[in-house]
Amino acid sequence: MDHFLYRDGILHAEDVPLSEIARTVGTPAYVYSAATLLRHFRLFDEALAWGPHLVCYAVKAASNVAILKLLGDAGAGMDVVSEGEYRRARAAGIPPDRIVFSGVGKTAAEMRHVLREGVRQINLESEPEMRLLSRVASELGVEVPVTVRVNPDVDARTHEKIATGKSDNKFGIPISRARAVYAEIATLPGLRVIGIDVHIGSQLTDLEPFRLAYRKVADLTEVLRADGHAIERLDLGGGLGIPYARSNLAPPVPLEYGRVIREEVGHLGCEIEIEPGRLIAGNAGILLTETIFVKHGEGRDFLIVDAAMNDLIRPAMYGAHHDIVPVIEPAPGADQQAFDIVGPICETGDTFAKARHMPPVAPGDLIAFRSAGAYGAVMASEYNSRPLVPEVLVQGDQYAVIRPRPTFDEMISRDMVPHWLE
Repeated sequence: MDHFLYRDGILHAEDVPLSEIARTVGTPAYVYSAATLLRHFRLFDEALAWGPHLVCYAVKAASNVAILKLLGDAGAGMDVVSEGEYRRARAAGIPPDRIVFSGVGKTAAEMRHVLREGVRQINLESEPEMRLLSRVASELGVEVPVTVRVNPDVDARTHEKIATGKSDNKFGIPISRARAVYAEIATLPGLRVIGIDVHIGSQLTDLEPFRLAYRKVADLTEVLRADGHAIERLDLGGGLGIPYARSNLAPPVPLEYGRVIREEVGHLGCEIEIEPGRLIAGNAGILLTETIFVKHGEGRDFLIVDAAMNDLIRPAMYGAHHDIVPVIEPAPGADQQAFDIVGPICETGDTFAKARHMPPVAPGDLIAFRSAGAYGAVMASEYNSRPLVPEVLVQGDQYAVIRPRPTFDEMISRDMVPHWLE
């Protein structure tokens, strides 16, 4: 469920017509619903209410400080994968004891910054990383809580570019090496084992891969406890999918996901952490765009819009589907026409949809890409020297620009001409 609905023939974000946002902010623009963000966070929180837990929002999904503050004020923790994301979480007022530091390539500089400010835990991804972290922690004279991300070799049955739990993926330590790795950590200064971490991928629409992975984590917990390690916390990752196409069957809901967690690891008495991002942010945001031209080609028609692959790269990168709807509600039974919906970038890959059926559309008409709140604005670029797309947050009948669109002068002024060319 989201809060983007037609009212009086106009698509609204909560109580604000999208046409008003287009008029004041311009297009393209990302628009987020605060009510949807909070609702999805609370669904996860309620799904784990049977025991001690922390829902750590995956900052990489949508990292605007306003979104982080909204969720943090509601009690969310944060899962970060870089110093930049950590700094964003702190700027949003998230206390260090609610920030989990993940990621496969943490640098010594990032470790130093996080350890100086404080962190809930660091999820280790490799043996070289745990040795580097030990050295950095020892230099600073601190002890850091750690988990090890184990790779359970479970097929998440998702897109190959967002699967993370197979043996040939770059993430984590093979679960077969876990005992040896934990044994070494016990000898390293500055590190204190507190649990196990696992994350098998994103956009999962089937609970069975989760069940298989968590069953392996439960078995490993018993083995590691027998070896003398204090396994008190299980970070079970995120990855629950969202319904990008409204016509498809809905993926499992957080309550069902929480039930699987309880059935597989609830008996262990561990605090549970999860790291949802897409399901919290995905349906909470749309990309608002305006039609530039309707172009009639040979054998196909094109709907050329002012949004482009630099604003929303998921279709070009993953072949991803987004429902695309007009802001002005079409009349019941309106004729539909097939369009290739494309942007103005000089790439054939700048295509959002092929042969997508739409009601009659004319230049100047507004359309919205649904389910664009996750991995939309965060992956945007200035390709073709197009200024970064702005972001807008709506709460009830209020809205605010939470990241402005840079002017062309602001964008170009960041370039520096060397003195020998002046």
